[in-house]
Amino acid sequence: MRGLWLLAVVWLAGCQHVIAPSPINGEIRDLRSGEVLTAPQLVNRLAAPEQVIIGEQHDNADHHAVQLWLLQSLGERRPQGSLLLEMLTPDQQPKVDALRQPSSPPVDLPAALAWQDGWDWNLYGPIVRFALAQPYPLLSANLENSEIRAFYHQPPALSGSRSNAASVKKALLEQIIDSHCGLLPESQMPAMLAVQQQRDRRMAERMLAAPTPSMLLAGAWHARKDVGVPLHVVDLGATQAPTVLMLAEQGAEVSAAMADYVWYTPATAKQDYCEQMRKQFGK
Repeated sequence: MRGLWLLAVVWLAGCQHVIAPSPINGEIRDLRSGEVLTAPQLVNRLAAPEQVIIGEQHDNADHHAVQLWLLQSLGERRPQGSLLLEMLTPDQQPKVDALRQPSSPPVDLPAALAWQDGWDWNLYGPIVRFALAQPYPLLSANLENSEIRAFYHQPPALSGSRSNAASVKKALLEQIIDSHCGLLPESQMPAMLAVQQQRDRRMAERMLAAPTPSMLLAGAWHARKDVGVPLHVVDLGATQAPTVLMLAEQGAEVSAAMADYVWYTPATAKQDYCEQMRKQFGK
């Protein structure tokens, strides 16, 4: 499987760090200037912001290899303040804290963390294991299931002009419809939109409270500057939105409105999630 690689840390005279070659080939682009970057140049630019969001395709192994490489490479440039994961919920946080820098890690780490089956441990495990061994905190950034149910049944009002913009809600609703293959009834759309935006709001709240420099790993739609977490960060009073790096497969369209940087990774074979959903819904 691509994404399995060994990061070598090389020391030069004068104790200068050299960033190891990136694990994945592909084009990296500064979306603001259009400049094509090398992986070390990207690390240099991501080392300055206090908050960085990396948007991913959840089932892409290359994206997780890049995330781990960036986390390690940035740690060579300056101390990391915190790592936040969409894949962790508040009820898992005490388990995470208890396992940080353990003298003898548990044999079954996913069980010790109550890791959710929806997130492929083969993909996320290397990142979690690395983060647990670091001096900075690994933080949950998602909602608990009980909160999701509550928001679904009684969507709360959302404060902030940016996240409440009609264009934002329209784009998110279209994405929800598309990601559920048009199989959900229209009556569920407002509740689904509320849950999506409350997830974004929670991630923004957690980023604002996290030690800096912080990094959030989340799905691409949560990461997007035009509809996701960055809007909520500013709506909550921040003077500057987080810097966004989008990981995308070659052929995808990523604009400067969505992210500051994009790293295009090789295209992969697509699973037919809609066919699976049609079977689930009996369609």
